[in-house]
Amino acid sequence: MPVETIAHALPYVNWILLIALAGGCFGFAALAGERTDATRGYLRFTAGAAAALALLVLLADLSLPAPIPGMVIVQAPPSLDAVRRIALGLFALIALGYVVVVGRGSRRAPWAVAGLAVLGVALAAAAFGWSADQADGVPFLLQLVVLSAAAGGALAALVLGHWYLVTPRISITPLVLLTRVLAGVVALQLALFAIWALFGGGPGQAPFDSLTGSAALYGWLRLVVSLIFPLVLAIMAWRTSISRSMESATGLLYIAIAAIAAGTIGAAALYVTQGVLV
Repeated sequence: MPVETIAHALPYVNWILLIALAGGCFGFAALAGERTDATRGYLRFTAGAAAALALLVLLADLSLPAPIPGMVIVQAPPSLDAVRRIALGLFALIALGYVVVVGRGSRRAPWAVAGLAVLGVALAAAAFGWSADQADGVPFLLQLVVLSAAAGGALAALVLGHWYLVTPRISITPLVLLTRVLAGVVALQLALFAIWALFGGGPGQAPFDSLTGSAALYGWLRLVVSLIFPLVLAIMAWRTSISRSMESATGLLYIAIAAIAAGTIGAAALYVTQGVLV
């Protein structure tokens, strides 16, 4: 692959990684806030981190280079560029608003719903704006959503694991829930990988392309290192959190987030440059 293509693809890969961390982090924090007795300190910190990451995404978005021939993605229409950037800005503001309402003890569910809805608009504007064919935008959007849930969810779970190291007497319910959901998300990614590998999914992606084509090495690494391996780790973290072995669970989540983040980068790069969904 030409060096120029790689250089132009990297900002888009960076964009996908940052939005995945921001979106999933906020979503998992909102889930913990609504379904468990997670502490206000954790919710405020995690939502604040999501807001900071969203601002980084917006700054990165404003400096994205135009796609060049050789890349699968195309230049988005100006209208969708504007929608994507406005949605990113709103998401950052809503995440900051969530921090405030949590601190005040106000009703936070509307802020969580609004934040996730605006995030969905940003992801949809990116997926359909950067797709040459609107039909390709659907699996691309699905890929962005599951990458966000996995990468950002792993970050939120890891931060929560640290919370137990300084306040060990808090309820185990939040970490049990987040690790269980994280395992479910990675399992969903594994199922999608199997579907896309068997039947294709990306622009021009033929069946078994991700396992036997030019991207086979990266496809197998994605399968083993960033899907099967973190799935095992997430299940182990879930089981150890049930037994209140929080140090062990946090250590497992450190390894899991490294594998998931690497897989997110690889999956983004494969799609942007070759149109292969993994």
